[in-house]
Amino acid sequence: MPTVAITDYSFPDLELERAILSAAGFELQSGNDKQTSALKSIVAEADAVITQFAPINSDVIGAMQRAKVIVRYGIGYDSVDVQAARERGIPVCNIPDYCIDEVADHTLAFILGVTRQVVPNTLHVRDGKWGLATPLDQLRTLRDQTVGIVGFGRIGREVAARLAPFKSRRLVFDAFVPTEVVRNAGCEPVSLDDLLGQSDIVTLHCPSTPQTKKLLNATSIARMKPGSVVINLARGDLVDTAALVAALQSGHLAGAAIDVCDPEPIPTDGPLRSLPNVIVASHIASASPKAVRTLRETAAHIAVMALRGEPLPNVVNGVKP
Repeated sequence: MPTVAITDYSFPDLELERAILSAAGFELQSGNDKQTSALKSIVAEADAVITQFAPINSDVIGAMQRAKVIVRYGIGYDSVDVQAARERGIPVCNIPDYCIDEVADHTLAFILGVTRQVVPNTLHVRDGKWGLATPLDQLRTLRDQTVGIVGFGRIGREVAARLAPFKSRRLVFDAFVPTEVVRNAGCEPVSLDDLLGQSDIVTLHCPSTPQTKKLLNATSIARMKPGSVVINLARGDLVDTAALVAALQSGHLAGAAIDVCDPEPIPTDGPLRSLPNVIVASHIASASPKAVRTLRETAAHIAVMALRGEPLPNVVNGVKP
């Protein structure tokens, strides 16, 4: 019986995937050990591989003897060595549209949380105090803010649409999106340097690639407006963590709100866990019952399609089955 291996998962169980695979006549094997040796063992004889956070590196891919597809639970696929998979002729598929509304909503929650100082004022009251928890100038009106959106894919566009009723000025940098698409959304296409220099709030919605890793570093953060804010719900390695911490501690950045970080989890003694001008979540912006169900069902169905020899959606490494 053909086998689908799930390398790792954060769900309570895999009954949803098991039901889909079993109905199609396939067997499910699973593990939850992200060490290379364990991963090589579970994928070696698998006919399809589904993975969540485990590092599917060239060694792991090299151990795959029969895999017809690698499916990533999620939008980003930087945990998979897509070049190694391409060299082996194994298509890699992601799931790019399962949590668009969730992440866009969470981005707005973060932006409003920072500009309206929601967390400090909540903690202030819980501590038995009353009145403003922060200086008055830290409370901002979103209408008066210029928001820079880096990346204008599905999520970036939904963030822009959600910002429209707040009447913020919206700048967009995306080298792969035509300027007329940006303008038609009511936004202004600009260079990255102009976006960083003019934005009060910079929100990241681009993938992690060799070109975008550490996009925000000591040099680029220094070009940002004093008192500006960083929002990151995309990938942790888009931001140089040490540079972000330094800018927050010096006051060059007024605040940050992050759902992702490099590394993850944030070390227990990491400053980002305790800085008063930071809102932190543990990589949960994509979560909702609907989104998680869609994610899991789609991953299982793509595995079934691969084993049936059907055309695959969302192939990110250019390999056709």
